[in-house]
Amino acid sequence: MLKLNVTDEISKLKVLVLGTANSSGPTPKPEEAYDPKSLENILAGTYPKEEDMVPEMEAFANVLQKYDVQVYRPEVLTDCNQIFSRDIAFVIEDKLIIANILPEREKEVEAILHVLDKIDDANILHPPAEAHVEGGDVMPWGEYIFIGTYTADDYPSYITARTNQAAIDYITEQFPSKKIKSFQLRKSNTDAKQNALHLDCCFQPLGKGKAILHKNGFLVEEEYQWLVDFFGKGNVFEISSDEMYQMFSNVFSISPEVVVSEKSFTRLNNWLREQGFTVEEIPYSEIAKQEGLLRCSTLPLVRE
Repeated sequence: MLKLNVTDEISKLKVLVLGTANSSGPTPKPEEAYDPKSLENILAGTYPKEEDMVPEMEAFANVLQKYDVQVYRPEVLTDCNQIFSRDIAFVIEDKLIIANILPEREKEVEAILHVLDKIDDANILHPPAEAHVEGGDVMPWGEYIFIGTYTADDYPSYITARTNQAAIDYITEQFPSKKIKSFQLRKSNTDAKQNALHLDCCFQPLGKGKAILHKNGFLVEEEYQWLVDFFGKGNVFEISSDEMYQMFSNVFSISPEVVVSEKSFTRLNNWLREQGFTVEEIPYSEIAKQEGLLRCSTLPLVRE
């Protein structure tokens, strides 16, 4: 049996599920897009092809294996995009929470049943139907759980709004010893540079007390400022809206010292090295066209 343990975003990684780009299906029709960046690439004829995404994911798998991480992959479903395993479930402490995701994606959970079978049923939580939540919005961080949300009255009109107040209430109830800190995110169905799809699209805590932030991803300036004060201004790498669009904040920590990043993120990668990190650079720019990157592709199960 797997003994789940995830209390932050950076402790040494032991076991995870990495998505798969195999049989990811044809280019969606514009009306099938879940986010503005995918839509933009569908309309431009630049939507990524399976043969370009598979090598990117394999490069990621190779880096994980280099650091002795046990890597599980989903069963391949025919013509189904299974890259973003962070969306379907996430772990806090020793509990795995199955996300209530967009109904069209529920079969993605079935594709990781061979992993879920290794987890004690008592440690698998199923939030109530009204609690909408995706793993990209949830970050355990020591005594805190950071959660990205959107709770305005027009929530139902945004396909990009993925985590609601009911989910925050549910997580608060399940983890009474944690401090829950939620952040209202800027949403747009049509403009990818004005849309923070998940919290990890505009914020990422790193080792060494550092963090990546994008101010405009936050609707409430005080909430953004809280994070700046929490990490300390000198420890924050602030990214532009164009860098957010390219997914600069969606890197992934294998340990407090090792960060996997996209090879074209020159400004970020140079800064990370200046701060003393080992940066494992891989190509991931095709996958980025679907408004998701490295953290989105992972479902950590065990960290030290």
